[in-house]
Amino acid sequence: MKKMNITKRMAEVGALAIVRAETLDRACEIAEGCIKGGIPVMEMSYTLNNAGEIIEGLSKKYGEALCVGAGTVLDSETARHAILHGAQFIIAPNYDEGVAKICNRYQIPYAPGCTSLTEAVDALSLGAAFIKAFPISDFYGAKLVKVFKTPLPYMPILASGGITLDNLHVWLENGVDVCGFGGLLTQGSIEDIAENARKISEIIKKTREA
Repeated sequence: MKKMNITKRMAEVGALAIVRAETLDRACEIAEGCIKGGIPVMEMSYTLNNAGEIIEGLSKKYGEALCVGAGTVLDSETARHAILHGAQFIIAPNYDEGVAKICNRYQIPYAPGCTSLTEAVDALSLGAAFIKAFPISDFYGAKLVKVFKTPLPYMPILASGGITLDNLHVWLENGVDVCGFGGLLTQGSIEDIAENARKISEIIKKTREA
């Protein structure tokens, strides 16, 4: 049930913050803004050596109020490290069979970056919860989602890169399930982040209702 519940929560929120905060204090400010604005989902990037400790700190402080996972997870060793520090989901710019198996073992949603339909189908076959449309989303834009979903309409897509307040509705209309945001949900004060989170939440709600 754990994997299913986390996946459902991520899909219902429809967005997440892509965080590269170097300290727990700053990560907490971002978390508070996201929670306040209605997007209580955060990805802590493993481009930082202390990502695991920050995930652990966020999990202890916010508990069920925040869904925090790990990003830029390239291999199974990093995946296990993140999960043991409390990561509730794993996101990567690449697809790795070892990571897929570790995530299934611990019942953690995995969203690997896939650049071809073959890669995406392989990832789904090993239990990926979402297919991350990255890095090719930066090149193809929102139409990439529709390309993936034409042969596989039920493929769950998580996209990041190039999504803004102005074009978010286009990504959603093309079938993206979860959108990742960097600057909009990580820069500025708690109130700045909360305000952007509210705007994103409202666009997602209106587009889905339409």
